Amino acid sequence: MHAENLPGDEPDIDTPQRPEALGLGKSLMEDLVLRRAVLEGRTPMTNLADKLHVSINVIEALLNDLRHRNLIEYDGMEGRAYRISVTDAGREQSFQRSRECRYAGPMPVPLDLYNAVVRAQRPQLHLNRELLANSFSDLVIAPDLLDQLGPAIHGTGAIFLYGPPGTGKSSVAERVVRCYGDTVLIPYCIEVDGQIVSVYDPTLHDRVDPQPPGVDRRWVACQRPAVVAGGELHGAMLDLQLDRDTGVYLAPLQLKANNGVLVIDDFGRQAMTPAALLNRWIVPLDRGVDYLTLHGRKIEVPFEVKTVLSTNLQPSDLGDEAFFRRIHNKVYIGACSDEQFDWILVRVAEKKELEITAESAQRLRETARARGDGELRAYLPGVVCDLARAIIAYENLGPQVPPALIDRVLDLYFTRLDVTPTRSLDDPLPTPAPTTDAPVVPPPPSQGAPDASPAERAPTPVSTASI
Repeated sequence: MHAENLPGDEPDIDTPQRPEALGLGKSLMEDLVLRRAVLEGRTPMTNLADKLHVSINVIEALLNDLRHRNLIEYDGMEGRAYRISVTDAGREQSFQRSRECRYAGPMPVPLDLYNAVVRAQRPQLHLNRELLANSFSDLVIAPDLLDQLGPAIHGTGAIFLYGPPGTGKSSVAERVVRCYGDTVLIPYCIEVDGQIVSVYDPTLHDRVDPQPPGVDRRWVACQRPAVVAGGELHGAMLDLQLDRDTGVYLAPLQLKANNGVLVIDDFGRQAMTPAALLNRWIVPLDRGVDYLTLHGRKIEVPFEVKTVLSTNLQPSDLGDEAFFRRIHNKVYIGACSDEQFDWILVRVAEKKELEITAESAQRLRETARARGDGELRAYLPGVVCDLARAIIAYENLGPQVPPALIDRVLDLYFTRLDVTPTRSLDDPLPTPAPTTDAPVVPPPPSQGAPDASPAERAPTPVSTASI
């Protein structure tokens, strides 16, 4: 990626050759150079440039100023580069300045440059059914569902995916990012009022290699991010969090998802209520800006995120009309048809190296409908094939899956409703049955406690598993 590939008003992302071109305060840059030099020990200045992701010209200019103040000294040559060492005065200054922040990684980018680059990287989508089908080629999706997803992805606003459990909503949500198919620049970190906010996360951002030449190395070229959060999401994850060990702020999920997709899976099962989550994002969803708290004040950052909410709860349990009026795109994902179910089963069986007959597929459909809720779910073929492989491995059988094996698999999977509960260890022992040679003596009445009602004496029913 080059600067000329950025659409709109192109911010300057070429490699800076002067310290002033980094857009940072001089004291911050010198602190980072000195801190890195202390960590590296006696090292060539080229190594410092690599660690801080800046040009050798920038490093040389900063080192010259530090040398004139006797904070570092040149200690011979290594190749064509000076080796540098930190003086006692330099170590003392670094120690004093590191009490609040010990960050010594790549130089940050200023907030205004970050904002400009994020705005310039807004996706330029040109979707049609064929392109969308390719993005979801590993899923079985009906054409009418594709025609609902296409405008929802292509347009603005959040997407609400709802429907019964096991119909593939999460799989669809996580693949929305495939529709973009291009790369964006993500900073290692950004600088706000002298504070450092870490943004690049190798567990969430898919770095591309090789990196584009000529681009400021404080940025990482990545595929558009797809950040997924589920039931673990809570309010604190949506604001800046201070890492007290390093003095660096950690970016919230929506900031890491900028220029990509943010999926809230199992929407409605988070610690914060759906209303609280939506209220938190009313302004970001409407205006494309978010407000984060830093040192007790609000800072404005871009919210260039395609938000996808996925749930198997009833929409009426999540919010009222005013709630859903703010979510423009609502897509229902229902159960599979017989043809779709069989197609999924065949594909999964081939991947698992199993042989499924038409008779076995029919047995699976009929039994799943009878023992489930009457509908077919897209997740079930994968579960059935995994259980079948386990039985085959245990009994050293061949790869064939006859109807009898389907029955065994479903007996393992489905909960039986007609099983009498076993006695708990905490339950009192039953009264022994009377024998013919001993009179039946009724137990004495309990002292101070009424007889248990019939409802209290009845066994607890076995609840069915969620299917």
